[in-house]
Amino acid sequence: MNRQNLISELENIAGRGKVLCDEPLLRHCSFRTGGPADFFVRVGTRDRLRQVLALLKAEGRETFLLGRGTNLLIGDKGYRGAVITMTDAGGGPETNTEAGKKSGEEEPLRQIRVEGTTLAAGAGATLQSIALTAARCGLAGLEFAAGIPGSLGGGIVMNAGAYDGEMKQVVREVTLLEDGEVRTLSGEEMQFGYRTSYMKSHEAVVLGAVMDLKEGDPAAITARIRELAVKRREKQPLEYASAGSTFKRPAIPGVYAGRLIQDAGLRGYACGDAQVSEKHCGFVINRGGASAAQIRRVIEDVRERVFEDSGIRLEREVIYLGEF
Repeated sequence: MNRQNLISELENIAGRGKVLCDEPLLRHCSFRTGGPADFFVRVGTRDRLRQVLALLKAEGRETFLLGRGTNLLIGDKGYRGAVITMTDAGGGPETNTEAGKKSGEEEPLRQIRVEGTTLAAGAGATLQSIALTAARCGLAGLEFAAGIPGSLGGGIVMNAGAYDGEMKQVVREVTLLEDGEVRTLSGEEMQFGYRTSYMKSHEAVVLGAVMDLKEGDPAAITARIRELAVKRREKQPLEYASAGSTFKRPAIPGVYAGRLIQDAGLRGYACGDAQVSEKHCGFVINRGGASAAQIRRVIEDVRERVFEDSGIRLEREVIYLGEF
């Protein structure tokens, strides 16, 4: 079908105003760079997501599921396909409730539910809101996630972690959409590893997850979250746009990407406004006016120089999307 008809069909599923054309992706990426997507679709429920994906597949359109864009570098020329997001569907704030959804209701992709020591959340809920909900309910185990700016879906895909915590430690099961069918995998079946999971080798979409937590003192849990927030502010260049840690930790005990970059003489290395952070060499930052091409240039130059200096090839945590 033609472009206008496809827009109409997508709006019939997602809702009026939930489909944008030629949407600048710099609005949806923490690097604050990136050209437009042909289509940008906001979905709020599992069923609408399934229908949108089915329609776009039938039309032969390339799709990309976007969380909060905090681990992503989008090319300056944009993305020739449809970007689908669950995190800003315009359905109000994430819902925190002790009870599950009522029979017959659609499953919200941003919902958070707590029952006893179990927390269930949709893929569009933010890791920060999930961690803070757990803290208010006196549940420990997600303190590490409070400062990670991504969504649960992205956190599951990457097995997000920080300060000796990772999603693998708390996830009991994950609900996926795979080959048009909803299925549930156990934490073990998710094949979690360092910044990887089952999702890395399968064409599937995270719909939500159930996490097992432990009872704790809300004040102590909140204090730990604040302590980790102070550490982040002290050690990370949070004042600049970035995608967090740019590179994975090498699989060598005691070896860290930031140290390798510093030892290669690359602290402050820049291309335009794209720069290796002087505060933390493991971060490539946008000082305000960097293009995606400049950021990519710095990333690839760092990888090459570190390899020349140490013989270690750094792997990116950052995902490249679109045309540069």
